[in-house]
Amino acid sequence: MIFHYPESRNKRRHGPAGYATYGKYRPWIRDEFYFRCVYCLRRERWSQVDHEYDLDHLQPRSLSPDQSLDYQNLYYACSRCNGVKRAQTIDDPMATLVGEKVDVLDDGSLLTADTATERMICVLDLNSPRMIAWRRMWIEVCKLAMSNEPELLQLLLGFPDDLPNLRKLRPPGGNARPEGIAECCFARRQNGDLPKLY
Repeated sequence: MIFHYPESRNKRRHGPAGYATYGKYRPWIRDEFYFRCVYCLRRERWSQVDHEYDLDHLQPRSLSPDQSLDYQNLYYACSRCNGVKRAQTIDDPMATLVGEKVDVLDDGSLLTADTATERMICVLDLNSPRMIAWRRMWIEVCKLAMSNEPELLQLLLGFPDDLPNLRKLRPPGGNARPEGIAECCFARRQNGDLPKLY
């Protein structure tokens, strides 16, 4: 559960547009990617300080400046993964780093038979000894918490406290997917159907 990549998604839940800077999309992107890095699945809850997550441009700004404010081109990435990716072009992780194409083994390594997924794992160095050890550590910590400390498990695998209330946001260019507001984590928590762990 900790490092289970989501199943392939064909479209985004949200569709804000018109912000003058890409940083204004942050609350939408945080919710879109469930408060974790799209590449390594590092959770906000595991961060030590604020600003350890970036809005990554799938098509780098240096190569595609016309897409720098395109919501579809923005992804939520930890600073480590964004720094490794830099200006490299890669396939869409929403179609490549998915549960049907990659398994996370108990030893922390990623296993795939898909060529595109293997390329992304290599480009982002997700199977380096350090990344494997990092995943293994979190797997073991969460197993221990599951057995002995349910409150700690809630802290480790729960949603952040500061869920953005997307209902209050008014993107200047509108929202192409207003139905996604009801699916945002804030609304689901208010309705009582947001899981305690994810």
